[in-house]
Amino acid sequence: MRDTTGMIEALFRYPLKSFSPQKLGRVSLEPAKTIAFDRAYAIENGPGRFDPDAPRHLPKVSFLTLMRDERLATLESRFDDATEMLTILRGGKQVARGQLSTKLGRSMIEQFIAAYLTAELRGAPRIVSAAGHSFSDVAAKCVHVINLASLRDLERAAGRKIDPIRFRPNIIVDGIPAWSEFQWVGTEFRLGSARVQGFDRTQRCAATNVDPGTGARDMGIPAILQRTWGHADFGIYATVVAPGEAAAGDSVG
Repeated sequence: MRDTTGMIEALFRYPLKSFSPQKLGRVSLEPAKTIAFDRAYAIENGPGRFDPDAPRHLPKVSFLTLMRDERLATLESRFDDATEMLTILRGGKQVARGQLSTKLGRSMIEQFIAAYLTAELRGAPRIVSAAGHSFSDVAAKCVHVINLASLRDLERAAGRKIDPIRFRPNIIVDGIPAWSEFQWVGTEFRLGSARVQGFDRTQRCAATNVDPGTGARDMGIPAILQRTWGHADFGIYATVVAPGEAAAGDSVG
């Protein structure tokens, strides 16, 4: 455990991979699991290799991603836990709605995506899922943590404000020195009443160049990181080692 103590600023999950986040007030963290419903669903871009009866981690290019499909950022999604109902809005107006746990509901969302991303698709889009599976960019069941102090340092280098959602975090922390989160890789630390262990730094890709509000590809964040700090890393991945709860305002460190 480290002495550095900060605070949880915000918590998020992404029920449908590459779509907009849900901000949460409190989450339960359990070993070998993600935050409930985090990246529980994904959309294959045409014929895919995902088998729900034998789920395995696949590279993110198997699915629709902001890295290539930046128009997804112009859509707002809302997800209801109890019903697994997904509502998609564009410009504040509902454009699609479907219950992801049913074939009919998935079909409603797929039809919208097929019309909305016609030029980007390699074939008919297919929403996929499997019990207990998460379509994270890494195979491990984990949470993704970023540090606001590091973000402020990156903003100084970029000369502009940067929306933290560009980095698709589960947990945003504040009150610790910039880049000190990298010291948590290989060590245990607290998130609220849970204990987690950092296991890798997050190497950033072109998805971070997309403005999460407008869909504009308006930055070169991996290049800024590489030019300024000699690496393209921002944030860390951590696995839960002891269960607990984490809420905005809880201590971390």
